[in-house]
Amino acid sequence: MILLSIIIPVYNAERNLSQCVDSVINQTYKNWELLLVDDGSEDQSGMICNKYAEHDSRIKVYHKDNGGVGSARNVGLKYASGEYVAFFDPDDYIVPCMYEKMITT
Repeated sequence: MILLSIIIPVYNAERNLSQCVDSVINQTYKNWELLLVDDGSEDQSGMICNKYAEHDSRIKVYHKDNGGVGSARNVGLKYASGEYVAFFDPDDYIVPCMYEKMITT
């Protein structure tokens, strides 16, 4: 089964972050790793990321100084180990079958 690396740059996203991460956790395709890159958030985003990582070993969190979305995505790419890589933003969420349909069709 193909490993999918999902990279989400996180900056001051506490309002929407849980819905975003939950939409990954609830995917029907289960062979993924989620790389949450906290880009120097000044709110509770980093703590929210850490809590998710404590409960699911597929979730990895990287904290860095603020450098913008591009630099956060590059940190994610540095640590991604999947055959495929997907990006989306912390104010987005995805339907449960999205990655299964993308990978298996």
